[in-house]
Amino acid sequence: MPTKRKNKPAEKAKQEQPAYFRTVADNRRARFNFEILEQFETGIVLSGTEIKSVRAGKAMIRDAYAQIRNSQIWLQNLHIAPWDGGGVWNHEAVHPRRLLMHRKEIDRLARVAGQQGLTLVPLRLYIKGHYAKVELALAKGRRRYDKRKVIQQRETDREISRAMRQRI
Repeated sequence: MPTKRKNKPAEKAKQEQPAYFRTVADNRRARFNFEILEQFETGIVLSGTEIKSVRAGKAMIRDAYAQIRNSQIWLQNLHIAPWDGGGVWNHEAVHPRRLLMHRKEIDRLARVAGQQGLTLVPLRLYIKGHYAKVELALAKGRRRYDKRKVIQQRETDREISRAMRQRI
């Protein structure tokens, strides 16, 4: 009598691999000029030549800012260079681009930013998986003396870490 075959064990559940993630443009100056209170991940609506140019790393986010109009968030002054192979279908380098967030979040941001005089500042533009995303921050502007305090604090932290490294 033949022996009964045991069923092969079920395939191991595929381990989730981290999604492809690459920063395209970073607004480092915003972290110095503003005090970051909250951060949000938003999608961005781009045309075909715009996303190709972003994937090629030809975007500049330094002077960009976000505005809320008609319950939608629009990103102003984001510069995406025209794509080399675009031809007559190429896009304008600077024009308002729509950001994608849930309506409740947009309404809350509009209420908070309007009452407290806060600003919506994009911190970075990145590719996550197959999509372009913008890290948006609710921020409060810093005065000149606040900036000096930040610089002084950073220098003291650096000196402390150097002293600790030399002790060990």
